[in-house]
Amino acid sequence: MYYIFSILALLCWSGSDLFSKMGTREKDKNSHWKVVFAVGLIMGIHFFITLIGGAIIDSTVGVQGVHKIVASLFYTDFKLFDFVRYLPVAALYILAMVMGYIGLRYIELSISSPICNSSGALAFLLCLLFGIFSTEDITTTTVVGIVMITVGIVALGFVEQREDEEVKKARQERANRKYAKSILAFLLPISYLVIDALGTVGDEYIFATSDITDYAANSAFEFTFFLLAVFAFIWIKFVKKDNVFKGNKNLFWGGLCETVGQVFYMAVMFSDFSAGMVIISAYCAISVLWSRIFLKEKMSWKHYVVIALVIAGIVILG
Repeated sequence: MYYIFSILALLCWSGSDLFSKMGTREKDKNSHWKVVFAVGLIMGIHFFITLIGGAIIDSTVGVQGVHKIVASLFYTDFKLFDFVRYLPVAALYILAMVMGYIGLRYIELSISSPICNSSGALAFLLCLLFGIFSTEDITTTTVVGIVMITVGIVALGFVEQREDEEVKKARQERANRKYAKSILAFLLPISYLVIDALGTVGDEYIFATSDITDYAANSAFEFTFFLLAVFAFIWIKFVKKDNVFKGNKNLFWGGLCETVGQVFYMAVMFSDFSAGMVIISAYCAISVLWSRIFLKEKMSWKHYVVIALVIAGIVILG
């Protein structure tokens, strides 16, 4: 079943990229807060569903008596203290996602998604640096994957900054999107990469030093995101005097895809994590495909070469 769950997680997370991008407007300064609200609202709904489902399951058959996918959808053993101790990690993950959402206004999805999805390579290196992983975990395959990702990201930066302005303008006009040629545009997905990697390190540390379960950690993350969604609603509605619901159906589809993808990701964790992650790690490749089909994004051949290098490195590392 891990194969089916992995494919579903891949499709959901790539769909989240696509819908979030489709719902983002370059001139809308509140755009990233609207994405936060949509994602946090859907995650909050799932959080409360698992609270109710967890109470029912615990009082009847117990979590061991239900299928893993059912548990991923409807179960949690979350306690309020789990929210407190997982808050630093959740904050890092959410901050990374917000940086990614801001970046959607300034850079093509087919460029930002492979960069953001490379955080696993940096997380692995940081875990080695902080002693969470042993040097025995390093293999030739790991080194090759990390080198490919690193070279690809650096090369992507050079390609993006050195591209002829007229050529860039022409291809963006074909996609009905215009982006400013700015180092900020490239630094936003890089910021996601770094912050998300730090979140992964924190994840590994908390699981190694506490008894928090995967269910509780996921619920703590969803609850934190829900609280931020409440803040986003207040900020957009009452401070910025904007409409958080009007014309943003794609954002809610993106939030649904993000949440459901997380559910299938947990199902993979409970089946065959190592094999499933090879598949899931390539979801940015599908994001690039969706951006080409639905967003009409067109890259130069140099872009595609370095993006392919990054994606190959992610798959190898996975």
